[in-house]
Amino acid sequence: MASSAGTGGSSRGRSWNAAAAGAVRAVGFGAGALFTRTSTSSGDARQKGDDADTPSYANRDEILHTAEEIASVLGQDASTSNTPERAVAVVYPKTTEDVSAIARICNRRSVPMVPFGAGSSIEGNFSQPHSGICINFSNMDKILAFHPDDMDVVVQPGVNWVDLNNHIASSGLFAPMDPSPTATVGGMVSTNCSGTNAFRYGTMKDWVLNLTVVLADGTVIKTRRRPRKTSAGYNLTSLFVGAEGTLGVVTEATLKLAPIPQATSVAVVPFPTIHAAAAAATALIRSGIQLAALEIMDDRQMAILNSHGSPTVRKRHWAEQPTLFLKFSGTTESVQSDIARTSSLLHTLTTTTTTTTSDKSEPPPPFHFARTKQEEHDLWAARKEFLFTMTSLLPENHRMWSTDVAVPISRLAELITWSEEQCSSLGVFASVIGHTAALAGCVHEMMKRALDLEGTVSGEHAIGIGKKVCLVQELGEDTVEVMRRLKRAVDPKWVMNPGKVFDYR
Repeated sequence: MASSAGTGGSSRGRSWNAAAAGAVRAVGFGAGALFTRTSTSSGDARQKGDDADTPSYANRDEILHTAEEIASVLGQDASTSNTPERAVAVVYPKTTEDVSAIARICNRRSVPMVPFGAGSSIEGNFSQPHSGICINFSNMDKILAFHPDDMDVVVQPGVNWVDLNNHIASSGLFAPMDPSPTATVGGMVSTNCSGTNAFRYGTMKDWVLNLTVVLADGTVIKTRRRPRKTSAGYNLTSLFVGAEGTLGVVTEATLKLAPIPQATSVAVVPFPTIHAAAAAATALIRSGIQLAALEIMDDRQMAILNSHGSPTVRKRHWAEQPTLFLKFSGTTESVQSDIARTSSLLHTLTTTTTTTTSDKSEPPPPFHFARTKQEEHDLWAARKEFLFTMTSLLPENHRMWSTDVAVPISRLAELITWSEEQCSSLGVFASVIGHTAALAGCVHEMMKRALDLEGTVSGEHAIGIGKKVCLVQELGEDTVEVMRRLKRAVDPKWVMNPGKVFDYR
């Protein structure tokens, strides 16, 4: 769900690379690593007006404000949680050995280490509340080994998942996760990402075979070997998936792969109400039809697509009603069968619902499915492009606040309806600060509501700094304390991405 709020002079929500936060110069560090250092105090830069005959430069605070303005202009505003503090340096390792060297030095000096992937996370997972060193993995972007017969691939954390799938497409295999197209494997592992394909394929934890991890003191471990079956010791792989870099830094990942479906198709079905759409989704899930994806968009979202969608999306006029987006995949025969079964089920469901509530039977919802590959692409583009469409509509001095929760499917309509009502009640505040505070309160209430409905405060973006209080509310202090004990065991100095997931006690 996304809402907009005025930013005023706040730096909350910025998501640029830490190197943008100060004057930089490059020095050698590690085996082939590039180290970028930022100014750490205003005294590092010549003050304006010191000497009329020599150049004068902005101090560190002014440089930070400049970075904020640039980020605002360029729209680099993905994270809805951040801190005013910034790392003093960014290092670009190329190998596991580089990362190990960085960790040994930082741990010895008690310097925080903050891993950075693509920057597409929205909960401040890569913010630097205690400053420190930012480890940017953009140079660790290699596919190290590909085993098509075993259906797995070994990659470095900076590998983009779209690039990976393009590289191995000729093998008939793919990595089925579908998060932001900018996401890289390291961040996907660290946040246990999902995406629209999670309905069919699960989340990232289901596709990670093993990990190479650098611990806080520089020790390098591999969590398990490559076979898909093992009962050898603790499941350390799952310990690091979703840990957000607080227990160690992932430098290699072995991912399971899936066969690319022989055929795919997409359908869209509008409904008169959110409750009707949610009921249909429940019926589809219980039917056993093997949908590849099942997504829902409300009436306001559909109206925005009609007025502001991309040219591809605006080829058709969308019904401005709550709409289910369905993706089918499998063999050509199974896709055709699933489409027919889905159409029949929705017809039956609608007829049953209308005849039990009135004497007049109403027609079933229009069921439109793609008849060509181009139409399939165009229909699904409406779902994939919506967030970017919303971003482009932001008024001046406003930004997007994006977050996610998850609830059992039977409670979905209730949560969506409540969320829409709460956001609508915000109105326009005279004070920018008041508007932001009200929106923050609304988001917090959304988390509470999700928990009341037996859900979770994070379906795919993890906890970061934005949802630490909510994590305690969801799991309880005793459970979070167990997490703290695990962290203390592998990171006694608390230098691995500190301030995320939970606070020190």
